Amino acid sequence: MAHGHKSNEKVVFVGDSRVKKKPGGYDTVPPDYSAYPGKSEAFIPNFLLKEWMVGVVVLVGFLVLTIAEPAPLGYPADPTNGAFIPMPDWYFLFLYQFLKYPYVAQDYVVLGTIGIPGIAFGALLLAPFLDTGKERRFYKRPITSILMLLSLISLFYLTKQSWDHYTHELEKTNTIPEHHLREEKAREAAEKGQGEGGTQEEAAAIPIVDKNDPVTDILKARCLGCHAPDMKGNESGGIPGFNGVGDRHSKEEIVDIITNGKNNMPAQKDQLSADEIEQISTWMAKQKAPAE
Repeated sequence: MAHGHKSNEKVVFVGDSRVKKKPGGYDTVPPDYSAYPGKSEAFIPNFLLKEWMVGVVVLVGFLVLTIAEPAPLGYPADPTNGAFIPMPDWYFLFLYQFLKYPYVAQDYVVLGTIGIPGIAFGALLLAPFLDTGKERRFYKRPITSILMLLSLISLFYLTKQSWDHYTHELEKTNTIPEHHLREEKAREAAEKGQGEGGTQEEAAAIPIVDKNDPVTDILKARCLGCHAPDMKGNESGGIPGFNGVGDRHSKEEIVDIITNGKNNMPAQKDQLSADEIEQISTWMAKQKAPAE
C-alpha cells in the first residue's frame, strides 16, 4: 500500500494471506440475477408484477363464479321451527361432519374442537420448519406428500358426507332449500305482476276465521311453535301463515300436507290422530279472504 500524501502515487491492495483460496476460487460478492438468464429474475418489479397479475386473474375468476352461481344462504336460524336444520358455511362442513363422530363429541368435544384441529393447523404452520429438505419433487418427499394427500382426501370425504346427510334430511322432511323456495316465490310473483312479498302482504291482511274454535287448542299445542302465535307464520324461514290458506289449498290438499308433509312442513301422521287432522283441515279450509 502506498505511503505519504502524493495523489498520483499508485495504490496496491494486498489480500490477507491467512485466508486460503479454495480451488477454482469464488467471488465474495454473489453474481447479479442477470448472470443466470432464464433461471432467475429481479423480485421487484418483475416477480412481484407476475404474482400480482396471477392474483388478479384468480380474484376475477372468483367474482365471476359468485355472480354466476350465488352461494345458497339457507334458512335463518329459528328456534320456533322444529324442522330447521342448522348448517355452517361450506368451508366448515368437514369440521361439522367430523364433530358428529362419538370419539370427538359429547365428553370428548374439547378434543374434537380444539385438540385435533389445533394439531392439524399447528402442523401446517410448522411444516416449513420441519421439512427443510432441498428436494422439491413430491415423489422424493414421501412422508410430506402422503400427509398432504391424506389431508385432502379427508377434507373432501367429510365435506361430501356432510352435504349428503343434509340433502337426505331435506328429502326426509320434504323441505325445499331456502334459495329454491325464494326463486319459486319470485317467479310466481313475477307471473302475477307483483313485487316480491306482495302475496305475503295480501295473505297477512286476511283475518283469521273462527279464532275461538276448540281446534285452536290443538293448534297451540302442535302448530303455533312454528307458525307463530299470531298464526302469520315466518316467511323468512319458509313457514306460511294460516291467513287465507283455504284460498290456496282445498281441504283434501290440506289433509295431505298435514299427513305427509310438504316443503318445511314435516309429516304429522305419527304426531296427530286422524280425528285431529280432520278437525284441523276443516278449520283451515275455512280460512279464506272475505267475499267482496
